[in-house]
Amino acid sequence: MPDMNTTTPAQQAPAEAPAEAVGPLLRGIEVLRRLTDAGGRLSLGDLVRSTGLARSTVDRITQTLARMGYVRLDGRDAALAPRLMELGNAYLSALRIPDLLGPQAEQLADALDESVSLAVPDRDGIRFVHQSTRRRAMSLSFRIGDLLPAERTAPGALFAADWDEEAWARWRERRQADPQGLGFLAVPPLQQAPDEAHFTERSRQAEAQGWALDDQLIEPGLVALALPVRDADGRPVCAVSVVSHTSRHSAASLRKAVLPRLRATVARMERELREAPAEEPATSVAPLASWTGASKQELGAGFVESLARGLTVLTAFGAGRRELTLTGVAEACGLARATARRALITFVHLGYVEAHDGLFGPTPQVLGLGFPPLSRLTLPQIAEPHLTELAQRVHDSTSLSVLTGTEIQYTARVATSRVMNVNITVGTRFPAYATSMGRVLLADLPEDERARRLSESAPQPLTRHTVTSAEKLAGVLERVRRDRFAMTDGELEEGLRSVAVPVRDRTGRAVAAVNVAMHSSRRTAAQVRTDVLPALRAVASGIEEDLAQTGRFTRTAAC
Repeated sequence: MPDMNTTTPAQQAPAEAPAEAVGPLLRGIEVLRRLTDAGGRLSLGDLVRSTGLARSTVDRITQTLARMGYVRLDGRDAALAPRLMELGNAYLSALRIPDLLGPQAEQLADALDESVSLAVPDRDGIRFVHQSTRRRAMSLSFRIGDLLPAERTAPGALFAADWDEEAWARWRERRQADPQGLGFLAVPPLQQAPDEAHFTERSRQAEAQGWALDDQLIEPGLVALALPVRDADGRPVCAVSVVSHTSRHSAASLRKAVLPRLRATVARMERELREAPAEEPATSVAPLASWTGASKQELGAGFVESLARGLTVLTAFGAGRRELTLTGVAEACGLARATARRALITFVHLGYVEAHDGLFGPTPQVLGLGFPPLSRLTLPQIAEPHLTELAQRVHDSTSLSVLTGTEIQYTARVATSRVMNVNITVGTRFPAYATSMGRVLLADLPEDERARRLSESAPQPLTRHTVTSAEKLAGVLERVRRDRFAMTDGELEEGLRSVAVPVRDRTGRAVAAVNVAMHSSRRTAAQVRTDVLPALRAVASGIEEDLAQTGRFTRTAAC
């Protein structure tokens, strides 16, 4: 086996690939990187131009990624899909830092009313692994997975204090090749880079003081103070930073205001790291042989089996599986050892996996595969492709809504082209008691909360069919809760029939509802149950699967 300890920085082109590297995997990773750098979406033509790959190769790669659910093909465009986040989620689960330290970062942000970030070193840069942000007109816009140059951040100075000469040489080489920092897409390029002496002095001070400041190095107005969080052996495993704006704090006043509380939080975080029990390994990934074989048989040359199997290697890691042997990787994802070995060789070469003493583990660079743009998806954005597919299948309008007080608010909608159509726009509100989506959301509430909202809504007869009796509504909602769907027929408007099901988050709570609405002449109620409801439930399940990926380590906005 070739040397597995050689990795390359995310922002530099890798050296020549080893002979045993998987060519299709190299090319697939390049496609994912280009899509990530472009914000998550590119035309297939632009992918050909940016990667230098043949159009036929790009077509086969994107078809394979679409089959895996990592990419969505939309006409001539390819767009990253939420399921791709399972790669970054596997790394973050293995890392454990967001799960263990994230709650304390949230508490600190609440106490200080400032944004708090957790970052880990990534070669000569830093990557964010947790964000607790405050919502303001001028608020922090960094995303989990964003890569920043070490020299322009407070955590970077802390991590650089532990660099050896080889790491400093690598940093100098990168800065010489990219003096403006154009390879760091999350930050504005520099007009004039600080000299080397400036950063070395900052790292020296960080080592001596135990904390570091970023005084508007990222951009004018942004200031940050960071402390390292160390493991039981004294090694920095991450840095926690408090970020503010000069309209609220200068660098000096930020240090004076938050340093004592930040030190206390770091002490608790370090204690949490020392005392946290070892995790039990998560359930292994299902064997791939049957799935990839069936996909290959269906798509033929359009499905690149070695790419699909190679990417799955990154999902072998996770909770309780921070490091694995080659055999452990192969068993976790149901691959032959030879297949897993070649994929690991490829990932080590690219810098996504590190190896030592026969063990392999993911690096922060895995977050560079789609995580930053996908982590900012809202629930309507997640739902829209699913709603489009449903509307095309049933030939009726589909919608997503959330419960706001005693009303539902439409947050996503796909309408069909008909002479007689349901004319509703995003943002429209209706009384929850008279709508199918409102009823599935009300039915999911605790009984006392449900009763309170019904009493506040003061139901009125919108049509001659509207149920307004509190007793009857309570019975209707109990049936909806039991049946897991709701159907209304002419209660909001004469002739309007609608069926809805809930969309649940990772905890099982109904956070939204999806429906299909039509004129009652289109289908009987029985036909809606047999022809529409199964498809509607399948779409809700697809949205929930995507929501489970986006919501594992980030907050998915409802609208």
